[in-house]
Amino acid sequence: MTRTAATPAITPKVRCAIYTRKSTEEGLEMEFNSLDAQREAGVNYIASQRAEGWVALPARYDDGGYSGGTLERPALKQLLRDIEAGHVDCIVCYKIDRLSRSLLDFAQLVEQFDRHNVTFISVTQSFNTTTSMGRLTLNILLSFAQFEREVIGERIRDKFAASKRKGMFMGGPLMLGYDVKNRKLVVNQREAALVRDIFTRFIRDRSTTKLSQELNAEGHTTKSWTTMKGKRRPGQPISKMYLYRILINRIYLGEITHKGQIYPGEHQAIITREQWDQVQAILAEDHRSRAGRTKMQAPSLLKGIIRCGHCDTSMGMTYTQKAGKQYRYYLCHHASKFGYATCPVKSVPAGEIEQAVVAQLRRFFTTPEMIAMTARKAQALTDGTPLHEQDVARQLGQLDGVWDELFPAEQARLLQLMVKQVTVSEQGLDVQMHADGFP
Repeated sequence: MTRTAATPAITPKVRCAIYTRKSTEEGLEMEFNSLDAQREAGVNYIASQRAEGWVALPARYDDGGYSGGTLERPALKQLLRDIEAGHVDCIVCYKIDRLSRSLLDFAQLVEQFDRHNVTFISVTQSFNTTTSMGRLTLNILLSFAQFEREVIGERIRDKFAASKRKGMFMGGPLMLGYDVKNRKLVVNQREAALVRDIFTRFIRDRSTTKLSQELNAEGHTTKSWTTMKGKRRPGQPISKMYLYRILINRIYLGEITHKGQIYPGEHQAIITREQWDQVQAILAEDHRSRAGRTKMQAPSLLKGIIRCGHCDTSMGMTYTQKAGKQYRYYLCHHASKFGYATCPVKSVPAGEIEQAVVAQLRRFFTTPEMIAMTARKAQALTDGTPLHEQDVARQLGQLDGVWDELFPAEQARLLQLMVKQVTVSEQGLDVQMHADGFP
């Protein structure tokens, strides 16, 4: 009897993806950085498991400068795409907090790994997510990682508050009048002159609208600057809101604010205390004047659907008083932001424009197309009972009286259902109905 040699068992190949992460970009420019060290540890670990069929994939999944508190990381997203495509059997990390510092995020990742039969290995924390003990160990370690992250966050917030109390500038959008050098605010003399001029002219004219128009006409813009990565941020036209933010910013008074508290700043002031007090008094007076106005109770029928055709922007409700009587207007938002001179449409009387739109709706009710469509829909709702278009036309003709009896809020609701957009331009009014009529 002839004996045959036993065929050796073939060890299945386990494709291992090595994931690395570093929270900051500091040191990444070095020839051998933290990401390289993490990957080398992963390669060595995989090599030690070569007898089990482990093979390191050549693709690199490196996230340098990304926090572990979020899943919005490019290399991690690519890794997840490769897992879904079936290219990965095992994920190897130096420590579990390299993959995530959030317990909730990590639970979602592990669930996704399980769906694709992918295991997770930590080089320095030996466990396997396919076993219950491995999952318990993982959750314990991850809980400590999340705790560490929260403690770090608290320390950062405490340091930030302490630095603010010392008057230090702690970052944020660059302001007109200052540059940042060595993490300190330094006066930009050319821009500082413009800031002083803004405060002086506002005290004189008491109008951000007029001041905005004048500054833009003179060619002034918001602050232009260059990011640390060398990207140029050009200045933009100066709006009323931008002027308001300048006028209430205590930075220009040489102070730093933090959670309602005010501290003397390390930087030099640009304006005087007298200028600041005068501006705040004007703003407070204007605020009380605006707050004292009682707006009309009638709702804005065209709210959200009326647009300025010239500026291609929405129009909002505004109010004015003349001879003790209050009037409503729809105001172009671009004109409101940059001044009336920028828009030929500016504003339109709310009552007149609403009456014009309702008049078009009433004419629309009596068109043959509307009557035929209403008859078809009504017949479908009455189990096919024949309806004469003359009867439908007569009923629709009675809507004029019904409309006038509706409360303003109900009128607004029905109009919003029927009208898609109202465009006001120098040429006139354009009312666009919904393509399929009203519901």
